[in-house]
Amino acid sequence: PSRLTQSSDNWGPFTNRVAFETADLLYRKEQMSAGNINTLLELWQASMRDGDTAPFKDSVHLYRSIDSIPLGSIGWQSFNAHFPGHDPTLGSVSDDEDSAEPSWMRATFEVWFRDVREIAKAILRSAEFTAAIDYGPYRILQDGEREYGDLMSADWAWRQADIISKYDNSEGAAFVPIILGSDKTTVSIATGQNEYYPLYASIGNITNAARRAHGGGVVLAGFLAIPKTRKKHENDAGFRKFRRQLFHASLSRILQSLKEHMTSPEVVLCGDGYHRKIVYGLGPYIADYPEQTLLTCVVQGWCPVCTANKLDLDRAPSELRSQEQTELLVSTLQLGEVWDIYGIVGDVIPFTNDFPRADIHELIAPDILHQLIKGTFKDHLVEWVGDYLVAQHGKALAVSIITDIDRRIAVVPPFSGLRRFPEGRGFKQWTGNDSKALMKVYIPAIQGHLPRQVVVAVRSFLDACYIVRRRTHTPRTVASYASSLRHFHENREVFRTPGVRPEGFSLPRQHSLMHYEDRIYDFGAPIGLCSSITESKHITAVKEPWRRSSRFNALGQMLLTNQRLDKLTACRTDFEARRMLDAHSPMGLAPELSSNVWWRDGGYIGMEEAVGSGGTTSTALLNGPSTTTRRPASNVGPNTKLIVKLSRTPQTKSPRRVGALGSYLACPELPKLLGRFLASQLQVSPPHIADRERIRVFPSARADFYDPCDTRSDMEGRRHERIRATRKWRGTAPRYDCVFVNREPSLVGLRGMEVARVRVFFDFKYKAASYPCALVHWFQRMGEAPDEETGMWMARPLYHDDGAQFRSVIHLDTIVRAAHLVGVAAQRYILDDEFEYTSLDRFDVFYVNKYVDYHAFDLLHEWSV
Repeated sequence: PSRLTQSSDNWGPFTNRVAFETADLLYRKEQMSAGNINTLLELWQASMRDGDTAPFKDSVHLYRSIDSIPLGSIGWQSFNAHFPGHDPTLGSVSDDEDSAEPSWMRATFEVWFRDVREIAKAILRSAEFTAAIDYGPYRILQDGEREYGDLMSADWAWRQADIISKYDNSEGAAFVPIILGSDKTTVSIATGQNEYYPLYASIGNITNAARRAHGGGVVLAGFLAIPKTRKKHENDAGFRKFRRQLFHASLSRILQSLKEHMTSPEVVLCGDGYHRKIVYGLGPYIADYPEQTLLTCVVQGWCPVCTANKLDLDRAPSELRSQEQTELLVSTLQLGEVWDIYGIVGDVIPFTNDFPRADIHELIAPDILHQLIKGTFKDHLVEWVGDYLVAQHGKALAVSIITDIDRRIAVVPPFSGLRRFPEGRGFKQWTGNDSKALMKVYIPAIQGHLPRQVVVAVRSFLDACYIVRRRTHTPRTVASYASSLRHFHENREVFRTPGVRPEGFSLPRQHSLMHYEDRIYDFGAPIGLCSSITESKHITAVKEPWRRSSRFNALGQMLLTNQRLDKLTACRTDFEARRMLDAHSPMGLAPELSSNVWWRDGGYIGMEEAVGSGGTTSTALLNGPSTTTRRPASNVGPNTKLIVKLSRTPQTKSPRRVGALGSYLACPELPKLLGRFLASQLQVSPPHIADRERIRVFPSARADFYDPCDTRSDMEGRRHERIRATRKWRGTAPRYDCVFVNREPSLVGLRGMEVARVRVFFDFKYKAASYPCALVHWFQRMGEAPDEETGMWMARPLYHDDGAQFRSVIHLDTIVRAAHLVGVAAQRYILDDEFEYTSLDRFDVFYVNKYVDYHAFDLLHEWSV
């Protein structure tokens, strides 16, 4: 039965809300061991009054309750694979030095999987995505330009719909593309050989934000086999061929349940209560470069998308690869010829050949994490900068400069969400988050130590990287990306020098950047198909379940753990859909913010009202009940501000009278500043503010705004940040953050804003009206355009002729959000007595850092092409 027929007091299989919340807390959130669960329940029971009982008797009772949840129950299946000619009844054997055959030829490989068709149906009927799903392709026009955001808004989905519309019985059907992703991951290096090969599945109908939200939009679909052999056999051509064949044969087997309904619709219950005819298809595949070459049967070093020669990848893309072209070349030329001339592995057939409307070369998704962040930035540019310094200055001076670059990074002022590097960037093991954090502060760190062309090369690449991570794209943003990429290619020539890259830039990951324009038009915003989605899933689907296992035959325990986690997640979604977890239900827990509301001016409003009615959605080719979801323009302007409000609790040790606060802040003119503020608010002459007027001081303010590209944002793209003004942040040092203050909303970027540093947050009352305010020290923008070398605006603090800070009192509503300023060091070296909490006082000129996050980039970037 549909969940819509369930009553709002049926907690089955749990007795009540307390039992469900206990199971969810202990198993999913805290991941408590069975022994600790038993101990806790014993203590709980011992504390109960006569006749009362704990929600569970023991861990076994808790596990059985979870296992009996009917939702989220997609069972695990398995099949075995082996080398042709091997008798599987003989079982798996280990390497034997005396054997004529290596062990991989005699081994049996087990593959575990879930029915991907059932996974797709579970996502379709989940209440979690009712407001974040499109059942057919659509178009949005914003200011006369088409927007490319979610997968269903882009060209590939429309081409698929055109083909499907010609099938019998397809009228009114919804198209559901299956998004796949796979990547090996290691759970423990210390204990050795603990590698797993997870396969993940999603559907292209849910929004990019929903897919990235760490919810049920991406599901563990299987564990592929990892053939292993002795080192002496690892490079055998036969072993490499078998690994490829096993990979593709496994994928084909796992996806077989979809094949019938790729041409003939099936009826499926959806989350909004409607039944729809569904036609499936293979959608984009999320993978890093080694996985892309495996998927496309292309030789390492070649492009999996186009036929550009591996020795000449730094030129414009060549003819796009296709399944038809590959089959023609393999049937015409020798295997060695297609390998050497076209980079094709001709003796392996891609799994997509077994399914209609599927060409693996067309389905390779762009990978921001490995191609841009880890690849081009961390592995290439950061390394090249170090090599360039050595080549130009010698090792001794280069080490001195690199040390100062590390010091510049270490003394960057703190900022909400900004990762600190106390020792610079010289750590051994980089993560994707480390690379992203370094990108935010790298330009100010290298400027002055390296030639202008090097800085411009890095800046142009960062611009391209930040642009491509937008939630939606238009022809204008795509052209801006292309312009930045062109400038990067022009300026990276500075590295074509002995000791750096004398051989040029024939690098597959940098070459892939040339295909992003086409991929955006085909698949929408690349942020929704990035391998960071599957890598983050490794933690909850592989690494944490492995740690919870006994380590002996861990895979079976991991499968059970994942099934229970899915059941609990589906159960919570169902209870929320029936509004059983609201505050009025038993236990009286706080209500959760609905996913389809928006906070503005002290109240909740609908998403349509928050965004406005800009943009139109065309009718999809596939029609039916609610086939097309009318979705507002995905990119609300970066100036969209929900609210800035003071922290909940005022500081108790700060002065509570205006005069005393002025003395405390060394700002004796505070009463006059308050008078001028009230004059501007009330349009009257400045009233007199007595020293004894009451005032409350707050340590911080919270800004809520729209930032869909940030991983900290919720499914609707909202996030918040703390703006701090306190003498003792974390009990150590003062912290006075900077902010953007709105002056001319009609002007774009910093031309319509000012930069200021907050000295104190406070509120006071005047004639019964309350005024939340900030005392700020103003900065002056330098020039009428950003600095040409770094691409960032520059500013300097303002002072009166007598050296006193130029201060004002401003209303909290004029603050847009926090601003990040980084000192301009130029050629000078950072001193040992400079720290991150003194930077804003020690420098005379600052960069207004547009790279600190994606919202700041949208706010400050000059978009003219």
